[in-house]
Amino acid sequence: MSRMADAAHRFDDGEAYERFMGAWSRAAAPVFLDWLGAPGKARWLDLGCGTGVLSEAIVASAAPSEVQAIDAARAQVEIAARKLGKDVRFHVGRAESLPFADGRFDVVASALVINFVADRARATCEMRRVVRDGGVVAGFVWDFAAERSPSWPMREALRRMGKAVPEVPGTKEATEASLRRLFEAARLDAVETMVYEVAVAFRDFQDYWESQTPSYSPTTHAIQAMGGSDRALLQRTLDDVVPRRAGRIEYSARANAIKGVKAGSAR
Repeated sequence: MSRMADAAHRFDDGEAYERFMGAWSRAAAPVFLDWLGAPGKARWLDLGCGTGVLSEAIVASAAPSEVQAIDAARAQVEIAARKLGKDVRFHVGRAESLPFADGRFDVVASALVINFVADRARATCEMRRVVRDGGVVAGFVWDFAAERSPSWPMREALRRMGKAVPEVPGTKEATEASLRRLFEAARLDAVETMVYEVAVAFRDFQDYWESQTPSYSPTTHAIQAMGGSDRALLQRTLDDVVPRRAGRIEYSARANAIKGVKAGSAR
């Protein structure tokens, strides 16, 4: 599950992305697929597949007849293909220009990508184009606007220190209302949304810290630019902020999900 915008700058380290987001993606994907309720034997496209977490969940639980997947970040696609190459056909490409025929799929699904796409309107229309009449277009993103992404403790700690926290690209477009407007503008019918939370636990603070500082992240770059005393203060502040359960770091993040149906003819 990756972001298909600016991949070379932000998402060219597939291993780091897997370390950062893999556990959260694995927690969020099954809930999304259960809500989606797609029938068995469907032809799926995983848009913005990243390291293949959603594709893996589709293969494991959705009884598909076919799964194809695409992402702009070649490094992530290569990781996904090594894991799932026997079950999924992978492509490198952009959401705004999908290399598939009209009506090719029964379901087009995206995980943690819509808000990061540079031209969201065009990408959503492409998703609609490659799904058959009566097929489903769906996706989910973190609720960045409410500061409920997996990075919220780190961002809160930086704020407590008086540090500037960069806005996540597409934050305003990750709300339920914005997603609904996007899907309705793409002429998708029967649009529905769902908000849900998932939790992830970490062995200890070091395990958590390493997961939150991937090489590609602008926040990591800002931390690396700090002096030693500021970095130590950030770790102490973060240790106070991050929730714990039964002695382990464990907290939840919130996702906004959306789905819509392609009508039989354009309106």
